Amino acid sequence: MAKGTESISMDDTDRVITRPDASDDGADLKSLDPDAMKLAGMGYKQDLRRNYTVLSVLGVGFSLTNSWWGISAALITGISSGGTVLIVYGIILLALISTCVGISLSELASAYPNAGGQYFWASELAPRRYANFTSYLTGWLGWAGSIFTTASVALGTGAACVGCWQLAHPDLTIQPWHVFVSYQVVNIFSFFFNCYGRTLPLLGQVTLWISLVSFFVILVVVPAKATTHQNANFVFAHFVNSTGWSSNGIAFIVGLINTNYSFACLDCATHLSEEIHHPEKMIPIAILGTVAIGFVTSWTYSISLFFSMTDIEGLSGTLTGVPLLALFNQALRSKAGAIALEALVIATGLGCLMACHTWQSRLCWSFARDHGIPASSFFSKVNSRLNVPLRAHLLSCVLVSIVGCLYLGSRTAFNSMVTACIVLLYLSYSIPVVCLLIRGRNNISHGPFWMGAIGLFSNIVLLLWSCFTLIMYSFPFAMPVSAGNMNYVSAVYGILAIIVTADWFMRGRRQYRGQGQRHDETAIFVRESVDGKAGDYS
Repeated sequence: MAKGTESISMDDTDRVITRPDASDDGADLKSLDPDAMKLAGMGYKQDLRRNYTVLSVLGVGFSLTNSWWGISAALITGISSGGTVLIVYGIILLALISTCVGISLSELASAYPNAGGQYFWASELAPRRYANFTSYLTGWLGWAGSIFTTASVALGTGAACVGCWQLAHPDLTIQPWHVFVSYQVVNIFSFFFNCYGRTLPLLGQVTLWISLVSFFVILVVVPAKATTHQNANFVFAHFVNSTGWSSNGIAFIVGLINTNYSFACLDCATHLSEEIHHPEKMIPIAILGTVAIGFVTSWTYSISLFFSMTDIEGLSGTLTGVPLLALFNQALRSKAGAIALEALVIATGLGCLMACHTWQSRLCWSFARDHGIPASSFFSKVNSRLNVPLRAHLLSCVLVSIVGCLYLGSRTAFNSMVTACIVLLYLSYSIPVVCLLIRGRNNISHGPFWMGAIGLFSNIVLLLWSCFTLIMYSFPFAMPVSAGNMNYVSAVYGILAIIVTADWFMRGRRQYRGQGQRHDETAIFVRESVDGKAGDYS
């Protein structure tokens, strides 16, 4: 055992790391960063500076989930699969489920505050024999989910830009390549905002306020300017089934995909655990705060818009390709006013995209430092001057650009990735929760946030909902099925399974740094953390 370390013991249940000897190398225990020491105890160095506050983490988390913006992107498609009933009551249902998801993630983030998030939890909680592949699979599910989510946000924002141009120039007939170019422009534009780590916490707060101010302006202006308003029966009891499914229940379930999209990506804050002090307390606040703000904004926003609708058919067939923009134009009777409101939605979408880039880069970087992807030694580097994992960030953005090419071939196939991003992320949350339940919830060291029986109930809800979405969200969007309306999400799963399996057998099973190796190296990282801190005061 290294000199100066009283004891470092590990077993399949938990790890206990005691503080170093205060007399060793002149190190003052009071000067040691407890967050960095805890991270070293997990087998990792403190590579990123802890510049985030709880407000900035909440800003990034909410800017990414951004429930009211998600509802904007899927408003009309959701109505065709269940009417206003689907949106109004679907938001309530998903908010309750997302609370359970948030509690499950918060408990694990509090017990194991690590930027790896769900793949790290799976590694720690799975039986040693299966830990490596379990963690590896979880990492790929989470990272793929983040890529698809970013692509969907880039598409929504890019399409909104093209729609505004079309509204101002009615002679324009929108072509797929118009949207594709706009997609690539907003992706590249957002890339640069994640290249300087010092400004990211401020950016998170700014995008949070942009989202909330935009929400409030639209909430007030649209119903105030609308010439006519729908009655309460239309808003709260209007059910529509335009899907072709004979069962209204199936139509409602298929439509839930659109509402579910508004509460996706709740793990975002967990991947900033190494950039905030006291993450075991702050991350749960950010996660559950995201759900709470998301519910209030998306529900009131939807009701406001529904009362202001006049011609639903006109919205779904708008030449702009952006039903929300057409709704603004109906309500304000002014193209300039509609474009101004849509500009707020676009600004919010750009903030969401920037948060997506922050999220996916941290997922890629943390996974790479455990050799979860090819060329890991290259992509796991942090640019110390910029304080960002620049290479991982660039890789993720390039993959998003490549995924965007699919839009030119098949818009339907591209839209299937929205479903994939929801389900893949749920699966990545479910794996560590299953491992937790197998091990026993009381057989790990709990963090400050631990909900006991409520946490167990939340775990069960998460697992049941994940199984439900895996099956039901694979159903075709409409009947009868054709190449143009087919749900290709099963093909997405198949392609991802081939990639993950091939990489595991060709490289991953030999190179992946899993539970055993990380535990063996923990003493080294603790020793280096103590020596490094002691050197600062020598």
